Amino acid sequence: MKIRGVISAGIAAIILFSAIGFVLNSDDTTHENKLRIAYFPNIGHAVPIVGIEKGFFKENVGDDTKIETRVFDSGPQAIESIFANSVDVAYVGPGPAINGFLNSENKNLKILAGAASGGSSFIVHPDSKINTPSDFAGKKIAAPQIGNTQDVSLRHFLSVNQLKPAEKGGSVVVYNIPNPDIYTLFVKGDIDGAWVAEPWATILETELNGKRLFHEEELWPDNQYASVLLIGNTDYVEANKSTINKFLKAHHETVIWIQSNPKETRTVFNNFLDSYLGQSLSDDVVDVALSNLEITSDPIPNSVFSFAEKANALGYLGRNGYDLSGIFYSFDTNSMGDAST
Repeated sequence: MKIRGVISAGIAAIILFSAIGFVLNSDDTTHENKLRIAYFPNIGHAVPIVGIEKGFFKENVGDDTKIETRVFDSGPQAIESIFANSVDVAYVGPGPAINGFLNSENKNLKILAGAASGGSSFIVHPDSKINTPSDFAGKKIAAPQIGNTQDVSLRHFLSVNQLKPAEKGGSVVVYNIPNPDIYTLFVKGDIDGAWVAEPWATILETELNGKRLFHEEELWPDNQYASVLLIGNTDYVEANKSTINKFLKAHHETVIWIQSNPKETRTVFNNFLDSYLGQSLSDDVVDVALSNLEITSDPIPNSVFSFAEKANALGYLGRNGYDLSGIFYSFDTNSMGDAST
């Protein structure tokens, strides 16, 4: 299938689901004997997609606990659902995880595990001449919503290269818009580049002849940073330790399965898109996008703390400083096996 068809036919569905939250198998009556999981319909969330679609989560959790799923398109929506007690665990980026922890009452939201590392890139429009950081001056650059992972990374990149966004008195115009709108502006030539996650980076590169200037992981120590994290409502975790232990075991086992079965992962992911969004991506796009990610259960703690420092320097974490003490839930997962490599 041509990717342009995916974008044109699938945007309406994606926007609808992101606005209201796509509820699968949920009646929202009570969370007793339930595990309610939130995730996004993108390749960085391969772990929950494969875990659900292949039945790995259900097999490990058991028949006594009903698994319900919600598919969102942004981290803040997932965080709000946790606060509203309509979601128990969620897969989100480091930005929403950090903000959720800092804003939750009694820090009732914590990181349970990692799910992916890397997967974002800076893509240059074919008619734009951006080859070095200094070339960003005077350009129009897009990233998803303010405060998300790509936005923080872009603005930090500008700062370390002595550049400022236009709203701060600089020359770089930053557009914070949804990924489908970034695609549209890229088509029109109204932006010079975009800092986006997979599979959007590969879509801009292969469908619209964009140039991948760099992978974001190249800017991080050891070429690793947590891009997707598994977080949980602490009250739920404490009250359902057996269920969470079984779920985490399934999470780790799913990571290992994905690492060993990239082609089958592509099939599962595309079947998921076709089933829930009515569209799928080309095999080549999914293969490239998946290869640009590291699926891992390691939350890469140092990168989470580094991301918080960057967000704080940009003024995203408030005026009174921040404290991430206790953001990682402290319980032993050694018995579940090591799926972090």
